[in-house]
Amino acid sequence: SGCKRKMAASENKPGTGWSEVLCIGCRDRSCSFEGLTIKRRALQERDVEFAIRYCGVCHSDLHFAANHLSGVLPTTYPCVPGHEMSGVVTAVGSMVTKVRVGDHVGVGCIVDSCLDCDACRRGEEQKCSKQVATYNGKDFSGRASGEAVTKGGYSTTMVVYDHFAVKIPKNYPLEMAGPVLCSGITVYDPLKKAKVRGKVVGVVGLGGLGVMAVKLAKAMGASKVTAVSRTSKKKTFATKLGADAFLASETDAAAMAANAATFDLIINTIPTFHDSTEYTRLVKSKGKHVLLGLHAASLAAMVATGITSGRSKVTFSAIGGIASTQEVVDLCAEENIYPEIQVHPVTEINRIYELLDSANDAGKRYVLDINASLTDDTFPSLSMGEPTKLRQQNDHTISKFAIIAHLCKILTSKSTWF
Repeated sequence: SGCKRKMAASENKPGTGWSEVLCIGCRDRSCSFEGLTIKRRALQERDVEFAIRYCGVCHSDLHFAANHLSGVLPTTYPCVPGHEMSGVVTAVGSMVTKVRVGDHVGVGCIVDSCLDCDACRRGEEQKCSKQVATYNGKDFSGRASGEAVTKGGYSTTMVVYDHFAVKIPKNYPLEMAGPVLCSGITVYDPLKKAKVRGKVVGVVGLGGLGVMAVKLAKAMGASKVTAVSRTSKKKTFATKLGADAFLASETDAAAMAANAATFDLIINTIPTFHDSTEYTRLVKSKGKHVLLGLHAASLAAMVATGITSGRSKVTFSAIGGIASTQEVVDLCAEENIYPEIQVHPVTEINRIYELLDSANDAGKRYVLDINASLTDDTFPSLSMGEPTKLRQQNDHTISKFAIIAHLCKILTSKSTWF
């Protein structure tokens, strides 16, 4: 069915008393950040306001800040990224029962959807045609941000419609929680849908997403989890994460050949364009190779899924719905599953973007300490150091031609079908 909206008229109109909050943002695709201010709407009856303590830095933040998706999803500047925020509730609207003042909450990748279409009713708000991204999203209703384009979590305060607030157990560290709302749900959703208990799972790439994929696949009962990386450099790291086996895709062709058609599921977390077909060869005839992230290969996989009605072994997954996001947060708290993180002050954001641009080979999620480094005292003298230096030509930029070219390769590859 189409997307509809059921809400009180007052929810469409932001009230008076908008607040000005501190943030860091960039004014163009150079990704050189500076201190800015943005407005958050006045609290409505179904809203939750919280003080942001931490916000993770996702590889998608780089894509949008640098306008890598200009041919598909162009960026509106100034851009304030951040969809891995966590903090403490400071106020709630009169009809909110989900959380109370003092509770720990977070916001992930989306802040609104119609809540009335088929996708929303089955708990997949991320598939709603009216879903609104936490930043650089078009606010259809006025309840996402109250402004034309949403602004994210590199800021001191967030106001969100209560449905999209995720409760964080108080025993789970807030600095760890933000990445779970992005990398955690991104890998949890395809693992859950594949019903991985008792299955053989491969995880390609050991960056922030891959780390969580290995840990969650083990916690969810996979019979064997194999980490796949380009070289053997990360073998010890993979073992530490809990992987049962390791494959070096570029330096051990014999092992790759020996493992052909042995996996029920491949979770491919490589964040940049690559030839995905070499990993499809690892999948059994009725298995799935799920590409994550935002690049031409993953978007080609998404198109392939659509035009083959899911019959292709190669498919795509983005994030997950709010209920599933709450599930993965609760699972991580119960099983003591943590992302590998490094906490930094906001003044290091330009250097962090340079690291992401160069592939983030450390397997870490970078987390901004908003509470300690973005304050009324620090803001007047905020300095990010030297301007951000990104590669002029790189494999991040997404073009329709690149998507079509890789789509053709997927569809004509024997490993896609057999």
